[in-house]
Amino acid sequence: MISTKGRYGLRVMIDLARNDNGNFIPLKDIAERQEISKKYLEIIVKRMVEGKLIVGSSGKGGGYKLIRKPEEYTVGEILTLMEGTMSSVACLADNAYECPRKKKCETLPMWEEFDGIIHDYFYGRTLKSLL
Repeated sequence: MISTKGRYGLRVMIDLARNDNGNFIPLKDIAERQEISKKYLEIIVKRMVEGKLIVGSSGKGGGYKLIRKPEEYTVGEILTLMEGTMSSVACLADNAYECPRKKKCETLPMWEEFDGIIHDYFYGRTLKSLL
């Protein structure tokens, strides 16, 4: 399941792309338009800045803006940054524990195929396609 961090992260990115005029966009404006608490958005944008999806500036005229063009971001990279692994089962997650049944698991190929479909779906969509 995609959490609010992932969903709201996408909404922030869409808002930044839609309202891009070359200047930094204040977080309070994004919070108002998206009807999301500014305090919660501070957590989200901090992760996005650390993940180099956006850049922020403090002070008068400060706010946030995209680093790249909307067509250069994939939904998959945004969700992965915000959510961590997108794996459907623990044994396929990044840094997963070593499952003792991995070599004889009859369902593993199904989960691998499912994860591939999800990956291709989200990484095949760009931020621009959501505008």
